[in-house]
Amino acid sequence: MASRKEELVRRAARVRRQVKTAANGRPRLSVHRSSKNIYAQIIDDTAGNTLVAASTLDAGLRKSLKTGADTEAAAAVGKLVAERAAEAGIKDVVFDRGAFIYHGRIKALAEAARENGLNF
Repeated sequence: MASRKEELVRRAARVRRQVKTAANGRPRLSVHRSSKNIYAQIIDDTAGNTLVAASTLDAGLRKSLKTGADTEAAAAVGKLVAERAAEAGIKDVVFDRGAFIYHGRIKALAEAARENGLNF
């Protein structure tokens, strides 16, 4: 029987494989959620580079947030990553939720990124 960690790794690989096949050259918006923070980065898989990144650990966000582990913080990170993507000239991405279900903080980040100009 697989451990919890192995199941998460397998699920994340399955989602990432599906996202990469559907990408058609678009960069990937990858999201990671820990118990205390949330991280988002836009990755160009063809070159293997991170184009844009944002998290609740950024200096500007850290001071304005009560905690890094709620939906308000996730929405702030989504807004910030969308703004940084616009500055870098990125409009269209594919959303990579990793091993996390599309609910709660992950959903809040995605909706905030959509509202602020990212298309996925």
